[in-house]
Amino acid sequence: MTNITGDQALVKKINTSIILDTIRQHAPVSRAKVSKLTGLNKATVSNLVQELSSHHLIQEIGPGESSGGRKPQLLLFNGQAGYAIGVELRVKQMTAVLTDLEGRILAEDDRPLEGHDVESVTRLMVSMINGLMRQAPPSPYGIIGIGVGVPGMVDGDGTVLFAPNLGWDMVPLQKQLEHELGLPVTIDNEANAGAQGELRFGAGQDARHLLYISAGSGIGSGIIINGELYKGARGYAGESGHMSIEAEGRECTCGNRGCWELYASEKSYDSKGTALPSRRTSELIHYAEQGHEETIRHFEELGRFLGVGITNLVNGFNPQSVIIGGPLSDARPWIEETLQQVVAQRTLPYHRELMEIRFAELGSRSTLIGAAYSAISQFLGPVRVSMPIH
Repeated sequence: MTNITGDQALVKKINTSIILDTIRQHAPVSRAKVSKLTGLNKATVSNLVQELSSHHLIQEIGPGESSGGRKPQLLLFNGQAGYAIGVELRVKQMTAVLTDLEGRILAEDDRPLEGHDVESVTRLMVSMINGLMRQAPPSPYGIIGIGVGVPGMVDGDGTVLFAPNLGWDMVPLQKQLEHELGLPVTIDNEANAGAQGELRFGAGQDARHLLYISAGSGIGSGIIINGELYKGARGYAGESGHMSIEAEGRECTCGNRGCWELYASEKSYDSKGTALPSRRTSELIHYAEQGHEETIRHFEELGRFLGVGITNLVNGFNPQSVIIGGPLSDARPWIEETLQQVVAQRTLPYHRELMEIRFAELGSRSTLIGAAYSAISQFLGPVRVSMPIH
């Protein structure tokens, strides 16, 4: 058997990342339990815990229950060691939140978008971020970074390659924001960010194979395979809103025809023959609650089309869980029944077995919290090692 040796600094970095992640997930937890959960020896755990403690990332909270002998000191992750900002850019609005390192929201800002020109959008984004930064409590690390979710294709350098609903092409958003703010910035597709939010803090915490569907001004999907975000060969996976569900269907802004999002997102409000009292989901939900028949009928039809696209994805990916997020998840009372019916009728039986469709636990904030998590994970250590499930 070949011995594989690695750079000691890298090994230490990996071990530190594993220990910190374990304490975050299982706190309050003793050093002995951390050693057992990670498979690392007690001396390694003890040394790295001491280092993490001196860096203010973990803290001791006193003795736990003894199983004979001295009571163990319990460890907590220090979520207030620093703060992050998560931003979601949508077609008609922009929202930003200030979170601690555990994804808890401390402050929020929400603004309508009047136009989509890059300069005015980035100016507004910087202004919102600066406003939230001023609200952060004092901490050892201050603002550790900013994460942004955008409705489009993003490359590894944080350039928005193509966002058809914004009319953006080749916008170096990460570079622009880092230059303006002087802080690390991560940019990702909003559905990928939403998938991360639900996987780490929401309805996906017990899933290894997960599809997150973001339904709002368009449709995107975040694909989690074996606990990790799947981005595809060049980082563009998940543009499922542009899969064709009608071969000769309506024309889409992407240049294709019959795209799923034309029938199952807020774009459907503008289709011929609809007599809706509003074009805003939040207002339509209010009308549906009052019993407005046309609105309820439209939501039910939208649910049916969501079910058609989800069937295609389930048959292709065989996930444990499908999570519906984004603004349309708030219309759950009217879309869920038709959605579930279509998926039950059309998915292959073995794919359907043990597969659940859930709605986002973080509601319409999945992307915001997931974007903040991207910044947090970069700060805590980008080295990620999937631990086996015991």
